[in-house]
Amino acid sequence: MLNDKTILITGGTGSFGRQCVATILERYVPRKIIIYSRDELKQFEMQQVWPDDGRTPIRYFIGDVRDLPRLRRAMEGVDVVIHTAAFKQVPAAEYNPFEAVKTNILGSQNVIEAAMDSGVRKVVALSTDKAVAPTNLYGATKLAADKLFIAANNYRGTKQIKFSVVRYGNVMGSRGSVIPYFQKKRADGVIPITDERMTRFNITLRQAVDFVLGTLSRMQGGEVFVPRIPSYRVLDVARAIAPECRIEIIGIRPGEKLHEELITPNDAMSTIAYQDHFVILPSVLRARQVLGTSNGRRAHLCEYGFTYNSGSNERFLNVEEIQTLIRENLPYDPNQEDSVRAAKPV
Repeated sequence: MLNDKTILITGGTGSFGRQCVATILERYVPRKIIIYSRDELKQFEMQQVWPDDGRTPIRYFIGDVRDLPRLRRAMEGVDVVIHTAAFKQVPAAEYNPFEAVKTNILGSQNVIEAAMDSGVRKVVALSTDKAVAPTNLYGATKLAADKLFIAANNYRGTKQIKFSVVRYGNVMGSRGSVIPYFQKKRADGVIPITDERMTRFNITLRQAVDFVLGTLSRMQGGEVFVPRIPSYRVLDVARAIAPECRIEIIGIRPGEKLHEELITPNDAMSTIAYQDHFVILPSVLRARQVLGTSNGRRAHLCEYGFTYNSGSNERFLNVEEIQTLIRENLPYDPNQEDSVRAAKPV
C-alpha cells in the first residue's frame, strides 16, 4: 500500500507522527516520508532518531498548516497525506479562539486545497471524540474540520483524490492526557478528579496508528472511520496509578462532558458496524455499496437510536488492565512502576 509512495504527515513531530514513521518504516519501503511541522526543536530531536542524510527516507519541512503556499511546496510529488496537526488544548482554545479557528479550520482548508493542487491521491484527517456534539470550542473547530474533509470529495472534480476522516478517543499517555497528569499529582498525595462518574474512550498509540494506516487501504472517500475501543472510568485510572492517594472531587470544568461520544443517534442512521470498527457514510455512498466491499466480514447498518458512548460502552477496562496498558505503552517511570505494582483491582 505504501511501498514506493511519498507520504506527508502534518504535525509529524508529535507522538502520533513519530509512531507512524516507525510503523511505516517497519512494514513498508516508502519512497519518502515528509515531516511537516512548525517546531524546529522537535524536528531536530526527531532527526537524532531518523537522520535526514540519505540513510533514511525521511525529510523534514518547517511549515505551518496556516501557510497555503508553503503547504503546496511541501506536497509536490506527495501521494498520501496524514493530517494530524491541530490546536488541541481545550482551555487554550477557549482563551485563544481565533488561533484555534486559524489552525483547525482554515488550516484544514489549506491542507485540502494544497492536496488537490498537488496531485495527492489520498488524505486522511485525524479527528477526536470531542468533535461529536461539541461543548467546547476545540470540539467545534474539529467538527468543522471534519465536515470540510468530507465535503472536499464533492468538489474534487476530475482529480483522483479521496478524503476521509478517522475519529477516536483519548490516546493513552499523550501529552495533556489524564495518565501523565495523575502520575505527576501522585507526589502530592491527592489526585483531583472532576467527577467520579466520568468515563472516557481509550486507545493506545500503536492501535491508533494501525487503524489510520488500515483506513488508507479501505477508504472510498467521505467516510468517518471509528474504531471499536474500550472505555475506562477516570476513577479507575486514579486507582491504577496512585492507589495510596486520596481522591478529591473538584467539579466538572467548563466545556467538559461526563461521557464522550464517537457516534450520535443521528449518525447511526448512516453508520455501518463491522466487527472491529464503524464507518459513518457520506450521503454520496450507499450502504449496499460499502457492505459489498466488506470482504465477507460481518457488517450491518446501525439502527436509529444507537449511540457509541464511553459511558454505555460494552467494554470497560478494569484497574488491572489499565495497569498492564500503562506498563506496555508508556515510557518507563520508576515511581509509576512502583504504584502499578502496588495497585490491586477494586
